[in-house]
Amino acid sequence: MELTGAEITIKCLQEEGVEYVFGYPGGAVLFIYDALFQQEKVKHVLVRHEQAAVHAADGYSRSTDKVGVALVTSGPGLTNAVTGIATAYMDSIPMVVISGQVPTSYIGEDAFQEVDAVGITRPCVKHNFLVKDVKDLAVTLKKAFYLAKSGRPGPVLVDIPKDVSNTKTEFFYPESVSIRSYNPQTHGDMGAIKEAVKLLLEAKRPMVYAGGGVVLADASTQLTDLVRKLGFPVTNTLMGLGGYPATDKQNLGMLGMHGTYEANLAMQDCDVLLAVGARFDDRVIGNVKHFTSVPRKIIHIDIDPASISKRVKVDVPIVGDVKQVLTDMLGVLAASKQKPDETNLKTWWQQIDTWRSRKSLTYKNSDEFIKPQFVIEKLYEITRGEAFITSDVGQHQMWAAQYYKFDKPRQWINSGGLGTMGFGLPAAMGVQLAHPGAAVACVTGEGSIQMNIQELSTCKQYNIPIKIIALNNRYLGMVRQWQEFFHGNRYSHSYMDALPDFAKLAEAYGHVGIRVDKPSDVEGALKEAFARKDDLVFLDFRTDSTENVYPMVPGGKGLSEVILAEDL
Repeated sequence: MELTGAEITIKCLQEEGVEYVFGYPGGAVLFIYDALFQQEKVKHVLVRHEQAAVHAADGYSRSTDKVGVALVTSGPGLTNAVTGIATAYMDSIPMVVISGQVPTSYIGEDAFQEVDAVGITRPCVKHNFLVKDVKDLAVTLKKAFYLAKSGRPGPVLVDIPKDVSNTKTEFFYPESVSIRSYNPQTHGDMGAIKEAVKLLLEAKRPMVYAGGGVVLADASTQLTDLVRKLGFPVTNTLMGLGGYPATDKQNLGMLGMHGTYEANLAMQDCDVLLAVGARFDDRVIGNVKHFTSVPRKIIHIDIDPASISKRVKVDVPIVGDVKQVLTDMLGVLAASKQKPDETNLKTWWQQIDTWRSRKSLTYKNSDEFIKPQFVIEKLYEITRGEAFITSDVGQHQMWAAQYYKFDKPRQWINSGGLGTMGFGLPAAMGVQLAHPGAAVACVTGEGSIQMNIQELSTCKQYNIPIKIIALNNRYLGMVRQWQEFFHGNRYSHSYMDALPDFAKLAEAYGHVGIRVDKPSDVEGALKEAFARKDDLVFLDFRTDSTENVYPMVPGGKGLSEVILAEDL
């Protein structure tokens, strides 16, 4: 059967079981869009900006463990998508982005809407392809999906020139592909795993540090089982929230720059540290010299060997799939006659409970001003902790991470590594389409929401009933907080002047808009919003503009150099 490159592209997506493609048409991809029109299996969602297409595919992927797919045209279509691609790359999200390109004979001639897609995206993709022969198209797309999902996941770009999409060839989609130079290791070394278990059982002050790799590997069950069997404290990174139940008493909460006091001090003072699917990010451990000043044994499990000993030298490296390695560790633990030393563990927990008694997430509520923390707490109560929460980037992101207790993986969808404002709304669209009928809330700020606010139009066209929780403090809040702490209260261009009436703006797009000014109205507004199951509701909470995020580890400082609200 001979098909055009455009028809082959759609056939490949069908073979991969792709449900949604998020995209925006243009000249270089019109043949592909024509092929999309002539079938019904793969649904297309027309976004209003290419950045939003990739973020929506990203949100879809994070909440489902499927490969997200975006389709953009050449030139500005591709460059608009780069921020979304980089966002997915930093957080290791499996995605295939298909971009159009000028005809092969025009490449390199500065043709209309031509950019070097391969060169531009090379630093922020797992891999990319330029398909110059239609005969290579099907196998290239198969490789793209395989690369995106296997090993350490990530976005893969497939750049398709216009003439390739309109040239015919015989269609054959391979069942599998093999790439000689790419063989990710899934099983960890058993010798290292046994050594790791031995170190854990001998620990006096153990700590488990779990990152986004636990969520990506669907390993939360195995992690929870291991932590509970050992009786050890555990902390999650921002990306790892939900990888271990937040309401479990062994969970010390999130660690890092805005982590809890007990998580940060336990991380700093432990004598044996098990790092699972985490990368010792600068926002997690703070100053490397400060962190390494305490002698400890470090066990590090990661699918990517390049992440091990990248920032902090480890003692027991274990390269492999997190789920598989934890399963093997549980087997070794079950076979061992040795148990953790209960006396040492009891003493360690007493120390942790002393740190916990500081209640580092306590804040002063108000009857006059809406406190953003209060909004998140009420959001958690009303949704019973069962909602999917997407966020943008800033103070609101940290408050959502601190006060919404994620007990399950893939509930928390945020831009961690790149910190992309404008991520929350389109990501929520992808999540809602992946989970029709589920409660999906986008926690955002008045700055972030305006970065991709045009997607309210997409939500109207496709009846996407997300709830937007805007914590509107009239500032670029995190910028203002740093200016207060480190720049002598000089609020240089962080005040958001001339803001729109968000409630009326939502109504202009055909949605429901509610402005909330008083703390006494917060709960009622949230209940009304979630009762409207078929409507997008934009909740504009006018919050206290002076509120800061605590705890806080200042940039360049160590985990124990944390600032608490009570210290000021």
